[in-house]
Amino acid sequence: MDVWPACLRYLEAELPPEDVLTWLKPLQADRRDDALVLYAPNAFVRDEVHRRYLPRIRELAAHFGGADVALDIGAMRRPEAAIGAPATTRSSIVAATPAEPFRGNLDSHYTFDNFVEGRSNQLARAAAWHAAQKPGERAHNPLLLYGGTGLGKTHLMFAAGNEMRRINPAARILYLRSNEFYNAFFRALQEKTADQFKRQFQQIDALLIDDIQFFAGKDRTQEEFFHTFNALFDGRQQIILTCDRYPREVDGLEPRLKSRLGWGLSVAIDPPDFETRAQIVLSKARERGALVPDDVAQLIAKKMRSNVRELEGAINKLTAQAGLLGRPVTMEFAQETLRDLWRAQQQAISIANIQKAVADYYGLQLREMLGKKRTRSLARPRQVAMALAKELTEHSLPEIGVAFDGRDHTTVLHACRQIRHLMESDGKLHEDWDKLIRKLSE
Repeated sequence: MDVWPACLRYLEAELPPEDVLTWLKPLQADRRDDALVLYAPNAFVRDEVHRRYLPRIRELAAHFGGADVALDIGAMRRPEAAIGAPATTRSSIVAATPAEPFRGNLDSHYTFDNFVEGRSNQLARAAAWHAAQKPGERAHNPLLLYGGTGLGKTHLMFAAGNEMRRINPAARILYLRSNEFYNAFFRALQEKTADQFKRQFQQIDALLIDDIQFFAGKDRTQEEFFHTFNALFDGRQQIILTCDRYPREVDGLEPRLKSRLGWGLSVAIDPPDFETRAQIVLSKARERGALVPDDVAQLIAKKMRSNVRELEGAINKLTAQAGLLGRPVTMEFAQETLRDLWRAQQQAISIANIQKAVADYYGLQLREMLGKKRTRSLARPRQVAMALAKELTEHSLPEIGVAFDGRDHTTVLHACRQIRHLMESDGKLHEDWDKLIRKLSE
């Protein structure tokens, strides 16, 4: 029996799929003397596997073949060096076979082809595409994608990395979550291997880091990332980052790091509009080989307003239930199956939540914003809150009016039209609207 495939089957049953995909699938197995050697694509993967999974891997390896387990770095496997073949030294493998492409934790599933483009993400997609076509070019280096959870930031980051690899298969693209960078740096400090940690970044062509807001408050990590950023930037290596908001809004990020992040191109991704949501539902259904009628896709798009992840959760539940029960996906079946999801969605974004968020954003007392005064400092936020209630909930105009101190539905309609009109010419109002949408969609 091949020891590593057998071990991997057990680990896939025990661990979350994301962990298996990120840390274990990139490993390459080989024999060295009596040991099972697992080659990681880089030091980050090796260290994480050693810390989190090595004891369990050793247990399974002992069960299936009695082999000891060692970890190393590199893509060294060749056909005659498979499990069970005569032992060979690492140097002979290097000489006998060319190294495989640097993996760098990229998820090959996420590409530009399966990214659903709409008005809310069009600029971000274009920016990621150009960064992939001409990595390191000053106009989009660094490229920062920011927006709420589940809007496609990581998809575009992976898509850019995969496109760079498609253009240049030898490109060394490294993807890390911010906590992985932090954990690796912290271990390097403990183990006094900081120089080795720094050298990792001298060998890559592009660095992709997710969720940099988690660097906030971690001063030594920010210091190290600052120097890493400078070295990559000066070397014209592409940097792509994501954040859940515009970095200047993140408390706890050092001013000089915020300044560096503004050197290139920062692009917001907003929650998808109705048409884009419907296309996302149809796209996700096609990926699963499921037939979802247009009217069902439109129903889901109408009900699920916040982010792509929730849309994907809805289509997963719908298609799984249809498959288990052997029923076609119809309007009636969708309403029955997704009723609980829709109820939770309505509770998450309520008129009361919107009113509080808007009042807090503009620094107002809630009772003042809902009151009768018509001064501009109160009337404009009140109109924004009404328009958001119409955009993000299913309440009717009369219901929204009642929630705003018993106002008439025509007042709500006027507010919605006024805000839409003003956003075409008032950049500050448009920025306020986008920030509030992101906040309410988190």
